[in-house]
Amino acid sequence: MNSLGIYEKALPKTDSWQQRLQQAHDLGFNFLELSIDESDERLARLDWTKAQRAEVRDASWQTGVRLHTLMLSGHRRYPLGSADPAIREKSLEMLYKAIDLAGDLGIRNIQLAGYDVYYESKTVTSREYFIENLKRGVAYAAAKEVMLDIETMDDPFLNALTKIKDIKAQIRSPWLQAYPDVGNLTAWPENNVGQELERGIDNIVSVHLKDTLPVTAESKGQFRDVPFGDGTVDFEGCLRTLKRLNYGGAFTIEMWTEKADDPLAEVKKAKHFFDDLFERVGLEQEPVV
Repeated sequence: MNSLGIYEKALPKTDSWQQRLQQAHDLGFNFLELSIDESDERLARLDWTKAQRAEVRDASWQTGVRLHTLMLSGHRRYPLGSADPAIREKSLEMLYKAIDLAGDLGIRNIQLAGYDVYYESKTVTSREYFIENLKRGVAYAAAKEVMLDIETMDDPFLNALTKIKDIKAQIRSPWLQAYPDVGNLTAWPENNVGQELERGIDNIVSVHLKDTLPVTAESKGQFRDVPFGDGTVDFEGCLRTLKRLNYGGAFTIEMWTEKADDPLAEVKKAKHFFDDLFERVGLEQEPVV
């Protein structure tokens, strides 16, 4: 069986973790993916007090919805490969704090945005800084027994599972794995998505389900806010491939509908889309209890 989760930013904004997690439960999800993005509001979660962490943890226990994964997209603002030493120090501090937070909340996997830098120019040096600091982060994560997972990105630096395997060859640790986004994989024309999943299966610990429009000579592609079924992702093909490869990990539906007129209706529509696909392919979702 595979667990199925929903990205936090798909649900309506609320200050109540009990309400947020209960919504995820009522919608039929096993877990919620926590967001720590570039905003000051969500970066502040890295400094939650013991009481704040206990509130979130207790809500998880009471609702039966795990906080299975944490998306640390705040590294776009403070990248590990920055030319600025102060930003690199901040980035590494964020990673350490995220690992500690994961340990306190029972989060198993921290999804790392696979950017050396995002708003800066990419160089050989930015790649080297990224690897050096990631190596430090992996060592800290290993000591805390928290997995770090590099996502295949909307950026050419790490947009394929084969590229993540190259990074793993430099940092040999079972605590560094891969978190493919089938939408991002599909959008890059140089990727053979089926072969990428085959070559990366030994390192896949979680999978993002998201639709995209491709990068072409005339377009930079569209990597978010593409309604499921309106993009070019062959979801059935991806799921059939993962089933054949005996993938037993988690799937997360990634959406940004928290500001939609009716976020819950949008999530229900997406859940129905993937429920039908799971049944067609023969994937069994972990029961929601």
